[in-house]
Amino acid sequence: MIPSRQIVLEAGNRVAPFVHRTPVLSSRLLNELSGAEVFFKCENLQKMGAFKMRGAINAIQQLSEAQKKAGVVTHSSGNFGQALALAAKNLGVKAYIVMPSSAPSVKIEAVKAYGGVVTISEPTLEAREKSAATIVEEKGAVFLHPSNDLNVILGQGTAALELLKDQPDLEFIMTPVGGGGLIAGTALAAHYFGTNCAVVGGEPMEVDDAYRALKSGKIKYNISSDTIADGLKTNLGDKNFPIIIALVSDIIRVEEKEIIDAMKLIWERMKLVIEPSSAVPFAALLKEKEKFRNKKIGIILSGGNVELSNLPF
Repeated sequence: MIPSRQIVLEAGNRVAPFVHRTPVLSSRLLNELSGAEVFFKCENLQKMGAFKMRGAINAIQQLSEAQKKAGVVTHSSGNFGQALALAAKNLGVKAYIVMPSSAPSVKIEAVKAYGGVVTISEPTLEAREKSAATIVEEKGAVFLHPSNDLNVILGQGTAALELLKDQPDLEFIMTPVGGGGLIAGTALAAHYFGTNCAVVGGEPMEVDDAYRALKSGKIKYNISSDTIADGLKTNLGDKNFPIIIALVSDIIRVEEKEIIDAMKLIWERMKLVIEPSSAVPFAALLKEKEKFRNKKIGIILSGGNVELSNLPF
């Protein structure tokens, strides 16, 4: 079931008062390098440093008063945990965040600073889900999935909604693909508010489940999670996958070196702090230059929460 144009628009109106209207920047040099006209939507400059603030705000606002009183819970390696903690704080709701022991310490500390109650679990999806389920049972909190919840997906799509208001004649919008919430929300925005605007995902070769899922028509899983793009290790879900199948035109896979090179270019040339996951769609553009030559392209720079003591360059 694809949400209607009106529902997508309502999410935009709901989210707008609580988030930054992030800038859209371009670089003459990066245009020359890619052979395209590229507009970067800077969600690395969003509150808490990532687009995920949008989905968290939208999802909490859709809860009943009784649910808000009980609080919200999620499991996250970082960005959605931070987003939910800050969104909950801004809306006067308690947030419980289950984080794997492998999560970057900078992200764990950020969640605590935003008022989130952190539970550390073993770094497996099974352990994270079990800890979250325990909190739901004990506290009565509402579980919000980082990427496979329709209200989260609609919230994430508001970045593309803003981008299309600023650049209405984009021919492509490119996003990274992890759990699928951002690309599904972006595809909805492009479908209703773009003009023949195709949505293309970028995905690390090491965790290419979405690429395989789009080809096969079935949700796939990863055996490896060995990628520098730590935000893209999760897989698609049953809420976002139907939207992706219907509305996403392609997913391009990139190697680890290509991600690092693209990240370095954006740091050096645009003076923007982005995390590795954010560099993946630009890496995909550089990899498939011919496909995008002389096109107008929007790229969502998904986040800037990077561990400065552990840069790849």
